Amino acid sequence: MTPYEVLRGPLVTEKSETIRAEEKTLCFRVHKDATKTDIRNAVRKVFKVEVEDVRTINYSGKMKRKGRYAGYRPDWKKAYVKLKAGQKMVEYAQI
Repeated sequence: MTPYEVLRGPLVTEKSETIRAEEKTLCFRVHKDATKTDIRNAVRKVFKVEVEDVRTINYSGKMKRKGRYAGYRPDWKKAYVKLKAGQKMVEYAQI
């Protein structure tokens, strides 16, 4: 997978912006099959920063109904990427 396939996009929420400001941690929506090593290498290549730690969370898709028809949203994965000390914080507009 290329780095742009691994990193699906940034998650910009109140929680992620607070973590970003206080802990120098970025939050991304990533490919479901990406490993922590894949995510670390993708962030290193795309943003040219050093990564200290990667934490991942798997989410299962919720069931949604439309009348009598039911289906599931797709499963997805979130990654928290902590930058090493001394690294410049990344702006998401640089993608």
